[in-house]
Amino acid sequence: MKNRWYKEAIFYQIYPRSFKDGNGDGIGDIKGIISKIDYLVELGIDAIWFSPLYASPNSDYGYDISDYKAINPEYGTMEEFDEMVKLLHERGIRVVMDLVINHTSDRHEWFEQARSSRDNPYRDYYYWADGRGKDGIKPPNNWTSFFLGSAWQYEERTNQWYLHLFDKNQPDLNYFNPKVMGEIKEILRFWLDKGVDGFRCDVITLLSKTKGLPNGRPGIALVGSEHYIDGDRMEEYLGQLQEVLSEYDAFTVGESVFITVPKALRYTIEGNEYLTTVFSFDHTAADNFFGIKQLSKKFSLRHLKKSVRVWQQGLYGKSWNTLFWENHDQARIVGRYVSAEKNRVEGAKLLATVLMTLSGTPFIYQGQEFGTTSARFADLDDYKDVETFRSYTTLRKIFGKNGAMKRIRYCSRDNARTPVQWDASNNAGFTDGDTTWMKVNPNYVTINAEAAELDPDSVLHYYKKLIALRKSDKAFVYGTYRDYYKNSRKLMVYERESEYGTLFVVCNFANKSANFTPPKSMAKNGEFHLVTSNYGDSPSELQATKLRPYEAIVYKLNK
Repeated sequence: MKNRWYKEAIFYQIYPRSFKDGNGDGIGDIKGIISKIDYLVELGIDAIWFSPLYASPNSDYGYDISDYKAINPEYGTMEEFDEMVKLLHERGIRVVMDLVINHTSDRHEWFEQARSSRDNPYRDYYYWADGRGKDGIKPPNNWTSFFLGSAWQYEERTNQWYLHLFDKNQPDLNYFNPKVMGEIKEILRFWLDKGVDGFRCDVITLLSKTKGLPNGRPGIALVGSEHYIDGDRMEEYLGQLQEVLSEYDAFTVGESVFITVPKALRYTIEGNEYLTTVFSFDHTAADNFFGIKQLSKKFSLRHLKKSVRVWQQGLYGKSWNTLFWENHDQARIVGRYVSAEKNRVEGAKLLATVLMTLSGTPFIYQGQEFGTTSARFADLDDYKDVETFRSYTTLRKIFGKNGAMKRIRYCSRDNARTPVQWDASNNAGFTDGDTTWMKVNPNYVTINAEAAELDPDSVLHYYKKLIALRKSDKAFVYGTYRDYYKNSRKLMVYERESEYGTLFVVCNFANKSANFTPPKSMAKNGEFHLVTSNYGDSPSELQATKLRPYEAIVYKLNK
């Protein structure tokens, strides 16, 4: 297994609309991002994944693209984008764009043409079909959308239905038509020629649909998913993308729905990579399945440990993992896996410890580095996310208004999309204007980047410490994984062994004390010394101890 730059890199995700407003209109933009480059450099990151910056009508805030070769005017100009890339590269930070090619906006020129008539040259860029039943009033098949409801939308103009696996404003592209792949290749070259270093590939494993689009098995959450997840032509399509990507040695990370270790190896095994790596969502708890938030189930440490074990042991030496807690589609981790009220700082540091001591490439989501929590707005009018509104409509029928809102508050993607809390000034320092595109989390007065900078014991400074450790000691990056206390509901304990040394990590996921005794096998390995801890006075050597709430300790074997 080769050492590669991305394996030793720290990535940071920016959701542009909410990162920093540079012109006072209440919407994050490129000028705002540029103004925070020093902050990102000081954090220690090596690459940024930008959620979509492209032109978009914002039905899904950038994941509905109307022009792949244009910057959303709300975010700035192409000249400003070029300047940002130049400045980031000068500071040693790579740029990864979001590649959204399963679907476009319904306002993309291709779709505007396609919907105009059945014989338009762009018609077959998308999936169109006659309806079922008398007068074709039923959708062509029984597939359901990730955003709930039918995956089909009727178009009166041509008396046919079009496929949309997400919102009705996001029609799916038809890769049975080779012209579509030709267009995508041009888009890749456009951005790579601008100096972009790679792509995060949105829902990439949905490109291959079963020919004929047959009905799916009834009675499952996503009816029809067996016909559009990891289809039989995925290698062919990814191989065609690689024809361009390989010319530029571009990095790719795939968002892959319901991915398993065997499927991940299918795409990422070293020596025959269709994608550099993929995101697995197994560990993101049992309260959702790929963005469809239905039930607020309690966090399960055993579920987390099993997922970590499966992916760490399943990929290491064959492929490469990604590591993340948060992104633009997940509610904030503080308040889900650890308490947002009691011992928040220690809990956030514990999660940082796990993130930075596993094998894989860590991704930090904006604001995570200083312990941002979910806003959990009580009023539906305070939300902006299309998925939230569609889910609420369905959930209200099942659970009633109060039950639906309980689930929305806990799970809505907007919990991660509130403006970044930069300081305690008006609107959290996100904008100099009077308003923000979305409400700011009210706790910004106490939880913000400036306060964290001033506090040497803050979550932010602990992230900086862990990032520096990971960069200085490759034992944090590489190594096999062996876990202990597998059935414990409180302790997560694991050993990482490589040519660079052996780490031993002890974490108490309980918000109360827990007893820890080192495994007997550790006595044979010699003395372990303290490397770091989220408490200032953890034992300097590996030994039996009473762990405090959310205590996390990293030891290393003395050579």
